[in-house]
Amino acid sequence: MTKASNTRLTILQKAFNLIYKKGYQTTSIDEIIATTNVTKGAFYYHFKTKDEMGIAVIKEIVKPAMHNSLITHLENATKPLEGIYLMTKSLLLENSFLKFEYGCPASNLSQEMAPWNTEFSTVLNEITLEWLTTIENVIKKEMANGTLKSGIKPKQVAYFVISGYWGIRNFGKITNNIDCYHSYLQELKLYLESLNS
Repeated sequence: MTKASNTRLTILQKAFNLIYKKGYQTTSIDEIIATTNVTKGAFYYHFKTKDEMGIAVIKEIVKPAMHNSLITHLENATKPLEGIYLMTKSLLLENSFLKFEYGCPASNLSQEMAPWNTEFSTVLNEITLEWLTTIENVIKKEMANGTLKSGIKPKQVAYFVISGYWGIRNFGKITNNIDCYHSYLQELKLYLESLNS
């Protein structure tokens, strides 16, 4: 990695940490620069605007981390329904990238920025759609194996799983406690088991 690319990556990583903790709009370029030990000129060499940097944070920091946690986990699952449960459990209780006190970075940015910036909406929607499609596909795969009840709608299951995860993430954030995660996971397990034929 060249010095320039290493500097760029450092800026993105430090920016992500601040944005995840404080929110995008309340994080200033000056704060990011102060944590990276780079000059303002070096920042603007890599990013013309704060929003350009914000999009790069999503594409190069958030998206790859979420892809590994969401997509890869499900695609490698030998038992899809169990895979959905284990993916969610891992996201809530075992993932070192995600902190319960700050919530889900993709969800946070969606709530904060989607109404105001179409570029943010587009890249965040890519993450969500990839996750939604992956859950749909593993449900369809399980249906093709004949192990699920008839009449199940894969997209509805995917919406339910994702919205439940985002909701409980926010609940954990505002209560500053993970007890709710355990209750949610118990109910999610019962729900997924009810889909079996």
